[in-house]
Amino acid sequence: MKPKVAFICVHNSCRSQMAEALGKLFADDIFESYSAGTELRPNINQDAVRIMKGLYNIDINETQKSKLLNDLPKIDIVVKMGCNVVCPFLPSKYEEDWGLEDPSGKSDDEFIKTAKAIEEKIKDLAKRIENKKIKL
Repeated sequence: MKPKVAFICVHNSCRSQMAEALGKLFADDIFESYSAGTELRPNINQDAVRIMKGLYNIDINETQKSKLLNDLPKIDIVVKMGCNVVCPFLPSKYEEDWGLEDPSGKSDDEFIKTAKAIEEKIKDLAKRIENKKIKL
């Protein structure tokens, strides 16, 4: 059975949503991707939506919505996106913090940089899961 990975931050509107989409795109054969936060947002960050559409041809408005931690199934791996405040807690077998800055309100270049960093980290995480470097 594929491990379930949750990408979490407070608002679940930008980085964690991008990570969920990129996890589905690049690592669907290795793990199941979810995202959530401790506060719901009515909309996903529209800059993130636009950048993801431009870079990867994914419309996260169509496929995803803001979710709370309680909405998730039992999670094996928690990835914190990098919170300047206290990151939410979610029980799991393994946890890491990617320490990514929130691009919200910044330029497209910042969003592209964030998306590319997430893509790289997703591929690395998939490799580590595949090579059993992460004990579950």
